[in-house]
Amino acid sequence: MLILGIETSCDETAAAVVEDGRCIHSNVISSQVKFHAQYGGIVPEIASRKHIEVINQVVESAINDAKISIDNIEAIAVTYGPGLAGALLVGVSFAKALAYGKRIPLIPINHLEAHIFAVHLEYPQINLPAIALLVSGGHTEMVLVKELGVYETLGRTKDDAVGEAYDKVAKWLGLGYPGGPIIDKLAKSGNHKAIKFPRAVIKHGKYDFSYSGLKTAVINYTRNAGHSLPVSKRLPLPEGLPLPERLPLPERLSLEDIVASFQEAAIDALTSKVMNAIKDTAATSIIIGGGGAANSRLREQLNERTVDKGITLYIPSLVLCTDNAAMIAGLGYHKYNAGKLADLSLGVNPNLKWDE
Repeated sequence: MLILGIETSCDETAAAVVEDGRCIHSNVISSQVKFHAQYGGIVPEIASRKHIEVINQVVESAINDAKISIDNIEAIAVTYGPGLAGALLVGVSFAKALAYGKRIPLIPINHLEAHIFAVHLEYPQINLPAIALLVSGGHTEMVLVKELGVYETLGRTKDDAVGEAYDKVAKWLGLGYPGGPIIDKLAKSGNHKAIKFPRAVIKHGKYDFSYSGLKTAVINYTRNAGHSLPVSKRLPLPEGLPLPERLPLPERLSLEDIVASFQEAAIDALTSKVMNAIKDTAATSIIIGGGGAANSRLREQLNERTVDKGITLYIPSLVLCTDNAAMIAGLGYHKYNAGKLADLSLGVNPNLKWDE
């Protein structure tokens, strides 16, 4: 069964064709990063307008790359939440119009569930139950996956998502946007033990996360440093994202040490709670999803903590970590088989939860 997936929840316009929930025939992604970088974050109005401008050609490219005709598509799966309301509306409206015109089924997809499903596109058999960690710009959540479609939320962020913390720290340090890949790259040249930044302790919510305190600790540390040093090493960054000329840093530390220490604290908070959840549940495997799953230090720490412990670690390829439509179409196949379809009254739900 050939399913067309459409994803417009944030700042990527994506379309893909997937057969029988596994075989990816095409996966086209149009990024808006360069349009939002100058503002240091995503501007919802710009995101919506850019989706409108490119969605036709993105879907057409997905059909062409799959070497099929639009008439070969048997159903359409589309993200209807969570995400930016205006951005979601573009994808849902397009999908509804196409489903109506072609008289084919419309499948509503939860963006969060799709990120966790992404590993199924590359691993034929997932050992369940599993602890799933979703890390992205807007979400930091940990879920017990009992079976596909059956989830129990264990914890979520109480304030900033980890991706938001990366963006805000990068903005404070003048590194540009998006903060995740920039900090991850710069941290490779730093000493992650240079500064002991705090790990949040949450009294009520064993598996909940908090990143506002870590972000504030980095800001206060650099603000109170009392020295100004040039950036010690300049690494290639995305076009149009200049490094600052000078930063307030202690004489013995570099910018690389600051971001490496920040990243270590941020990632350690994630991996420690995942491993605690493994101990407290019957889960024997870990699934990572979302853009944050591309982080090299997260992958390293989880590999270090699971090796020789009988725990299977599932992390999707980089292209399936960030927002994409292959995961939407793939999950759509299973939703179709379960009879979970939508009619043309389908609306968007920017605050959609796991169990909705």
